[in-house]
Amino acid sequence: MEQTCLNAAGKSWTCGIAARAALESHSNGRSWLCRTSGTDRYGRDLAICHIGEEDVSSWLVHEGWALAFRRYSTVYLHDEERAQGSRKGLWQGAFIAPWQWRHRSISTVILGAVAVPTDAQKSMISRTVTTGDRPTPSCPIKGNLRATPTCIYHLPGGQFYDRLSMTDSRTRRWFCSEAEAVAAGCRRSKL
Repeated sequence: MEQTCLNAAGKSWTCGIAARAALESHSNGRSWLCRTSGTDRYGRDLAICHIGEEDVSSWLVHEGWALAFRRYSTVYLHDEERAQGSRKGLWQGAFIAPWQWRHRSISTVILGAVAVPTDAQKSMISRTVTTGDRPTPSCPIKGNLRATPTCIYHLPGGQFYDRLSMTDSRTRRWFCSEAEAVAAGCRRSKL
């Protein structure tokens, strides 16, 4: 959710939040059916989800809101090529693959439209989460992913909220709702 991208004009935008909003709008409260097929190296479930007959992952990739994650499957490559060619979603400007964005550095590859701004590398590597700024005012909940045995989220006004620094993007995450924090495996701070 914290990821930012550059649009076609080279301006920063909260593409992670835009992707979530597009999916929420598309699903429009309809029921989902998900079938797990295994787990990744972090123990998270791998699944294919459908809304009716529609493959949700295919829709996300086709609309440019997600990428084909080649490590696990090549099924969505055609959808990705179509989104890129149409400059949909993330492909309208410049972005970093989500699995690389979490560990970005000066050597991180910038993806996007045919004409990626020349300063995109510098601009995108140094943005957002490392500064500790919220990606949007509607996402005020702080998540401490380092807490054990499960991560802990803190609400504004809580005892430790102001003390929790959000500068380390590897161990901190912003959430937009308590439901989102719980879905990520976090529990509410007891104080």
